[in-house]
Amino acid sequence: MKKKIMSLVFVTVVGSSATANTIEKETKEVKTTESTVTWKGYKVGGSHTGTIALQSGALQFDGEKLVGGEFVVDMTSISTTDLEGDYKNKLDGHLASDDFFGVANHPTAKLVFTKVKATGKNSYAVTGDLTIKGTTEPVSFEVSVYGDKATASLKVDRTKYDVKYGSGIIGTAKDKLIYDEFDLVVDLQM
Repeated sequence: MKKKIMSLVFVTVVGSSATANTIEKETKEVKTTESTVTWKGYKVGGSHTGTIALQSGALQFDGEKLVGGEFVVDMTSISTTDLEGDYKNKLDGHLASDDFFGVANHPTAKLVFTKVKATGKNSYAVTGDLTIKGTTEPVSFEVSVYGDKATASLKVDRTKYDVKYGSGIIGTAKDKLIYDEFDLVVDLQM
């Protein structure tokens, strides 16, 4: 009888301490209307900037440690911010066309974190699967998290996603050359 009671006490103590040490993963939804995704594309002799709206997004935490994330971007919202009037409308239309992002057939893009490694108190090296125009390729980038805010910067090679308009033009048309990589700067509010 004494052995049964001691065994029961042992199981209760070990079970309680294991439960106390288990931290539940928490998913924090991103406030899409307060978060921003800014893009910058480069060409010979200049660049263009703009925004794209988040459709949905969340970061996952184990305690205070970032462990995952998933985001959907509304590609139909792609907009140029450095131009006005007809120039803006023409570029916005061209970016939405099949020459670039083909938003009629691919209205969203998606990013899913596949690996997250802490590199400092609030910083993480992230690898994720980025899907644009139905093509998924890995990307790596840094994420910083401070309370209910997170920031990230990505460099994306558009040619990996079949966005090849103006890529690698040579000769007299080189002034229309558009660099293959573009930048995304993401500021998230949770």
